[in-house]
Amino acid sequence: MEECRRVTLKALKINDTCTYMKCTFGGIWNGGGGDGQKNMFAGSLFFDRAAQAGFIKAADHVAIVKPHAFAEAAQRACRTKYGDAKAMFPDFSEEDLAYIFMDLVYQYTLLTDGFGLDPYQDITLVRRVKYGNSYVEAAWPLGSAIEAVSS
Repeated sequence: MEECRRVTLKALKINDTCTYMKCTFGGIWNGGGGDGQKNMFAGSLFFDRAAQAGFIKAADHVAIVKPHAFAEAAQRACRTKYGDAKAMFPDFSEEDLAYIFMDLVYQYTLLTDGFGLDPYQDITLVRRVKYGNSYVEAAWPLGSAIEAVSS
């Protein structure tokens, strides 16, 4: 896992020159942190991978987790032989199964090293958010976008 984290840190350019007080990755300013950093919401693939890895319930729309849960799931995936992975992670599709370890390590590294979150702080994962009488899908590619879906 440590080697994969080293590769991820390199890909995210965590150690690039930072001309600001504090950077996230690639020498980009972190936005100042502040109270928003204490109430982190992540959606889309963060929610999906957490559900597929089994540390949240897929039926829920919202779950509170700690970034370290992604590392624990990645370590479990790393110790699993590929032939046994489907039994260990039955909610992953065949296409996604090959990427489980990489995705979980990337997500953990992005949260902790990229965004500087404490591995044991609570973050909120969201699949859908209630808006009026409907639920909207929460997407989070590295920014935030919301797509309306029927309730």
